[in-house]
Amino acid sequence: MTEHRVAVVTGAGRGIGRATAIALARRGLSVALLGRTQEHVDVTALLVQNAGSRAIALGCDVSSAREVGSAALAVLENLGVPEIIVNAAGIVRRGPRLEETAPADWDDVIAVNLRGPYLVARAFLPAMRAAKRGRIIHVASISSTIGCPNNASYAAAKWGLLGLSKSLAEELRGSGIASIAVMPGSVDTEMLKGSGFEPQMTPDEVASTITYLALDAPAAMNGSAVEVFGP
Repeated sequence: MTEHRVAVVTGAGRGIGRATAIALARRGLSVALLGRTQEHVDVTALLVQNAGSRAIALGCDVSSAREVGSAALAVLENLGVPEIIVNAAGIVRRGPRLEETAPADWDDVIAVNLRGPYLVARAFLPAMRAAKRGRIIHVASISSTIGCPNNASYAAAKWGLLGLSKSLAEELRGSGIASIAVMPGSVDTEMLKGSGFEPQMTPDEVASTITYLALDAPAAMNGSAVEVFGP
């Protein structure tokens, strides 16, 4: 039986996640697509298949330990141990000042953008450690390095994700697995709408950077945080 190289992409239903899934498929990887909206990941699955690779589309809220655990089992049973994990799932709640931000909105942003990458890495790391290889790419943001008025929950989550990525990189030294963060600026996605910023790059341009870090970058880039600002 031919061994497949496997990638897992969260937030795969649109934007950077979808573009990354297609880019990895073009490099010959089978791709597990995780996303909250099943119809969106189903469309991405067709695009991955059109690129010549195998895909499984899994409706999954990455903030749910139960759903992430179920998705991980499905991936391991149907595709095998992933070589690449791309944590691209993310949400934003813009608008109110901190004192006007509802706790439920704050919790939702932190849950998807920070708890999600923790849960996904936690679910797959035992199998990846046993295989002694892999890359975990976290899609952070330029908001990981600056203050974001009227968007503190998003900035807090992305600053936290950068800390998670670098801490995990230290834990993974010598394991054959790397943890790397990507910090895009303004990308032409649905999430950018309402931000007041003009897009400076496409999801495909960010996906090409992610693909390089996932498949081509030297192992010495473990722990790196790569800024992407557009051409």
